[in-house]
Amino acid sequence: MSLAPAPQHGYGILKDVESLSEGRIRFSTGTLYGALKRLLEQEWIERFDNPEAVESGRPRKEYRLTEAGRRILSAEAARLESLVAASRLRLRGSEG
Repeated sequence: MSLAPAPQHGYGILKDVESLSEGRIRFSTGTLYGALKRLLEQEWIERFDNPEAVESGRPRKEYRLTEAGRRILSAEAARLESLVAASRLRLRGSEG
């Protein structure tokens, strides 16, 4: 989800996840890079050198969603929306 609006580097992803979760989720760098490795292997994301973001004289490595990754994210968002809708219906039914 952190990569949906724009590519990001690892530290940017860490901070975005923390912000999105309102501080409830804080990845260690090992956990983050393990997850990124799996997403790269599944070809849901890709890594690239961003020539506009230079760090120590070299382009910074960033990650972006692939088309497959964007489709997976969209499908997961739809699945979660339907789960939330079903939960709300159940809660309304239990109030009566």
